[in-house]
Amino acid sequence: MKTVPRAVTALVLLMTLIWGANYVVAKAALRHFPPLLIGPLRAALAAVLLAPLYACARRRRPRPDRWEPRELAMLALLGVFGITLNQVFFIFGMARTSVAHAALVIATTPLQVMLLAAARGQEAVTARKLAGMLMAVAGVAVLHAGDAGARGASLPGDALVFLAAFCFSIYTVFSKELTRRHDSLTVNTLGYAAGAVAGAPLLLQQSAGFDYARVSAGGWLALGYMTLLASILCYLIFYYALDHMPASRVAAFSYLQPVIAAVTGLVFLGEPITMPVAAGGLLVLGGVWITGRG
Repeated sequence: MKTVPRAVTALVLLMTLIWGANYVVAKAALRHFPPLLIGPLRAALAAVLLAPLYACARRRRPRPDRWEPRELAMLALLGVFGITLNQVFFIFGMARTSVAHAALVIATTPLQVMLLAAARGQEAVTARKLAGMLMAVAGVAVLHAGDAGARGASLPGDALVFLAAFCFSIYTVFSKELTRRHDSLTVNTLGYAAGAVAGAPLLLQQSAGFDYARVSAGGWLALGYMTLLASILCYLIFYYALDHMPASRVAAFSYLQPVIAAVTGLVFLGEPITMPVAAGGLLVLGGVWITGRG
């Protein structure tokens, strides 16, 4: 087995920590920005920041990328789902549910990816994968049945976060067909650009009555964290890590995200880690783990 450099492992741990804390940061951003403004604003900023990286990488290639019209149309549609709708649903959901609930709902993303990939003929659903999926669903049921009145948690909020995960799952599955011909930086950059264009009307509408000058430094730092770190740096680390360690090992670090989210929610927001959260979390993460090994 190929030895994984310690620096790569350290980067993946950093990525996991950033994503795990992003739920609390989103709560902080909601104190300064309207929910419907954060998503399109974050997409627009990410597109602007990724553009120079893409331009630099493109100049270094002996043959620049050539896109077919069908690919560009697909990428534009994926940008709407994976960037615009994903981030709007996520931040709107975070305004209506707790950090722990949101993190565990997002943890079901691999299951959604599996089902969509199976529908596209990219992989088969085995009995083991089906058992893992049912176990994760049972975990979500325990979470809602036993923790319905938890501080800050609500079924509508969790449903919105689920829609965010579903939109990202669509982006993940269908973008695989594009990354066969184009690298991940290209797909993500153009995807963010398409998402920013799709979210531009909402951005303009929300900005019309919003006073940006009244946003404190803490609000801009929260938005910067979500854009520069969670949206750009983590994706660059993720795809870099895939070139240096097995995908299964990279995915294994994702099991730490709900734990980090729950702990940071407890420390910074005072959100309790209840028994239903712990039990539901074990079932969800156990189901996702079983599915990943199926």
